[in-house]
Amino acid sequence: MNIIELDNVSFAYVKDTPVLEDVSLQIKKGEWISILGHNGSGKSTLSKLIIGLLKAKKGQIRIDGVTLNEETVYDIRRKVGIVFQNPDNQFVGVTVEDDIAFGMENLEIPREEMLRNIEKYAKKVDMLEYLKKEPYALSGGQKQRVAIAGILAMHTDIIIFDEATSMLDPKGRDTVMQYMRTLSDEGKTIITITHDMKEAVYADQIVILKEGRIITKGSPKDVFSNKDLLNSSNLELLTPLKLLYMMDEEKIENTELKDILWAYSLKM
Repeated sequence: MNIIELDNVSFAYVKDTPVLEDVSLQIKKGEWISILGHNGSGKSTLSKLIIGLLKAKKGQIRIDGVTLNEETVYDIRRKVGIVFQNPDNQFVGVTVEDDIAFGMENLEIPREEMLRNIEKYAKKVDMLEYLKKEPYALSGGQKQRVAIAGILAMHTDIIIFDEATSMLDPKGRDTVMQYMRTLSDEGKTIITITHDMKEAVYADQIVILKEGRIITKGSPKDVFSNKDLLNSSNLELLTPLKLLYMMDEEKIENTELKDILWAYSLKM
């Protein structure tokens, strides 16, 4: 079952300068999709269209069978949560507790249930002891974990991570990626927006955007096998892939080494 469907979606911030053109995409319920692209490819714009922060100039977007429009946008936002690149943009409360509560307050969740959810999801992301802290006192990784707790507390079926690890150190990045894997294993539909191929390898399917158009979609191994397409995508290639492509160009036949490089590239 498709939980997200985009049919020939186009968008432009400035007339006659399209950011997305005729984008069609289907995402199944419980699937982890990584939308990969260089800066300016339109990937973050796509995430904002899916959640209704922007309105498509052409085409249709359906979330769980419901067409996204002005009448349905608020109901659809009950199904879709988003974690942005800079968590400071999402903080509105005086304390961590306030921030986790914010989305639930908008959904008019009863207070007793809200308090239970705050404790439950703060504990889930290992931030229970920070509930009374002010957000500005947290590290980047801690802020992202609070943002994730706020989304989880809203019980959305779909979670979009829009460049959510790009400002984190390696440890913070690994922690957030582990949360994504846990959420995927629990049946959430995950969309990661990134330009980093090391993150894309975790997904079930990869979509590559270039200049506002989808140029390929497939499993990580299928996508990474297409050397010419990846070279044209303006993305930074993983080191194991560079070595594999160099071996092919030099006609070096070493099946065991190639298998090791493939395995390593898919576990980055």
